[in-house]
Amino acid sequence: MHRKRCVIILTAILLTAPVPLIAGQDATTSAGTQPPPSDSSSARKSKHSHADDLLIRGTVFDERGLALPGVKLRIRRSDQKKPRWETYTNSRGEFAVRVPKGPDYEIAAENKGYAKQSQAINGQSEESLILHMQPLSGGKK
Repeated sequence: MHRKRCVIILTAILLTAPVPLIAGQDATTSAGTQPPPSDSSSARKSKHSHADDLLIRGTVFDERGLALPGVKLRIRRSDQKKPRWETYTNSRGEFAVRVPKGPDYEIAAENKGYAKQSQAINGQSEESLILHMQPLSGGKK
């Protein structure tokens, strides 16, 4: 039992020890890994910065003005048919979704027993929405 522990500890020490550089090698090649080629597709892709994103947030209430948790929210660009972002309200009926700035958006809220609500959103400025869900007529929640 003690031998296994010693071997594991010794192995961990050996794996974390610094590797000396050989003359003519840089740090990336001494560890046995090659730097990625400069013309690879991953090098050409630009990373999306979230610094310029738009935050859409809000609260969903029921017909009595109480916060409504668990409401499904789907957000799509107004020029597209399929929603691209989806979230749910938390226990206080609140939600927040980060989307790229640009075109206008449409948010649709749906919950069992309530009529579907939708609202247009300006894609250039931060929005704080308040949605009031109305119960379906003639049905139970």
